[in-house]
This record gives sequence, C-alpha cells and structure tokens, in this order.
Amino acid sequence: PRYYRQSMEQLQKEQRRLSKCRIGSKNRNKQRIRVARLHEKVSHQRKDFLHKLSRQITNVYDAVCIEDLNMQGMSQSLNFGKSVHDNGWGIFTSLLDYKLSEQGKKLIKIDKWYPSSKTCSCCGNVKEEISLSERMYQCECGFICDRDVNAARNIKKQGILVLA
Repeated sequence: PRYYRQSMEQLQKEQRRLSKCRIGSKNRNKQRIRVARLHEKVSHQRKDFLHKLSRQITNVYDAVCIEDLNMQGMSQSLNFGKSVHDNGWGIFTSLLDYKLSEQGKKLIKIDKWYPSSKTCSCCGNVKEEISLSERMYQCECGFICDRDVNAARNIKKQGILVLA
C-alpha cells in the first residue's frame, strides 16, 4: 500500500498552511504539530502493515529468500524515489530477519548483482539487456512469463543453492 501517496494531498494542504504561519507564533506551533501527526500516522500505517506481512510470511515459511537491494541507490537513480521510500523495504527486511531468527528459521539474502530478471528460470539463459518497460520475459527457448515471477523463481533457485 502507498500510504504516503494516499495522504500526500492532505499533507500538502497542511504544509501550505504551516508555511503561511508567522515564525514563533502559537498557531505555527499547532500547525507544525498537525503536520508531524500526519507524518507519524503514515509511518504507523506502514509499520503496522509490514509487521503483519512479516508475521504472516514467518508463520508459513521455514526459509525466506530475498534480494539484497540497495534502496537508497534506487531512490536516487530512478524516477520513482517517493515510491521506493514509501514501501519501507529496509524496515521489512529487518522485521523479517528478527522474526525468522526468533523462530529458528532462515533469511537468505541474494546478492544484488545476481541477474534475477535477466536469467530464464526455465533454461538458465541470461539476456544481455532488458528495459524496465518490458514486463514480460521471453526467452529463446520459448518460455514466456511475467518478469517479476521469473525473477522470483530465480531468487528461489539461488536461495536453495545457498541453503544446500
């Protein structure tokens, strides 16, 4: 869920009101607190969702494989920085890690340079270049799959290799 995006309109309105208040006034302080509460609400919504999701995953699986992504680099280099920050990937991985270790289960982090999106999960062929707009993965062997599903299969295979 995009909690920040959903409350962005209200946040902008409250921040505009804050910018119009005189510095040092009581009304400015009240407005500053209103803006802070909105930010806090978004943060709590995100953390609540991530706690529930990580608990759900932890209860079902004995080992979880994830890609060790550099989210800070992604937010700076790509055009969807707000979306990257809104998803809370770092919080999610740390929650998963502590909940899995609490139950004696494993979190396997796959190297961020592993070409999971470029590799065919059927035959293992690696494509040279794939654009972000290309949503379907088509291999020379005839395998056609959603790009994200293909990457997930490759991450799972790599995780099994790390476990073995």
